[in-house]
Amino acid sequence: MRIIQTAVGPNEVPLTGYLQDITANGGIRNIRPSLVVLPGGGYRYRSERERDPVALHFLSQSYNVFILDYSTGEEAAALNPLLEISGALIKIREHALAWMCDPTRVAVIGFSAGAHLAASIGILHDHPKVTSVQKVVDQNNRPDALILSYPVINDHQGSLDLVSGMDAELRQLMLLDRHVTETASPAFIWHTMTDSAVPVENTLDLIKAYRKAKVACEAHLFESGAHGLSMCTEEVGTPHPGARQWVDLATNWLNSRFHHSL
Repeated sequence: MRIIQTAVGPNEVPLTGYLQDITANGGIRNIRPSLVVLPGGGYRYRSERERDPVALHFLSQSYNVFILDYSTGEEAAALNPLLEISGALIKIREHALAWMCDPTRVAVIGFSAGAHLAASIGILHDHPKVTSVQKVVDQNNRPDALILSYPVINDHQGSLDLVSGMDAELRQLMLLDRHVTETASPAFIWHTMTDSAVPVENTLDLIKAYRKAKVACEAHLFESGAHGLSMCTEEVGTPHPGARQWVDLATNWLNSRFHHSL
């Protein structure tokens, strides 16, 4: 495995890549699909539980995996996290040959506020607030697919306050279900019905917006489970056999979209 680290966005935050080994007889299979991991944390911090365990699973599925340490706290204002994930996707595609990443198969997975950030770039990649700041060419900042885990979409005051910097215009922009168009990235979404921190209505509103815009979307709602389940294992401290199904469902969905197999 090769490990690379670079910096992206206005705050030059770290983007760490874990790249699969190149094998002599691998041929075109050495060119891998990629996944960027965005941990949650309410834009106040980045959860360790939604970081390495997620990366390790998709590494085992033969993906190149990147982890973005996007800005949090006061540094999350002024759309910095959105510009950072936008810059990360641009950089991955600019270095596709050197890093052996297929530029047509780049996905983003996020959890809670990280899922809000993932959905933000999937929906707002072509918004003037992004394209007026960064040089976007041929939608090279658009994810080819999204996996959104218990996402903040329009109803979590703390997250929305931080990412908007209390700016009224930016706060409206961050109510993501209001901005879904036909250019949004296809999405896999999962949530639990008993999530008391980020209500399941966030996901339901996004599903409705995706359906209205006629964008591909798969969604799974589980009967029970608290917020922040991550991989639903003992390792992350939240074992939940029922909701654990999301891992295989999301992996199969992404593999199918990317025509990818081990």
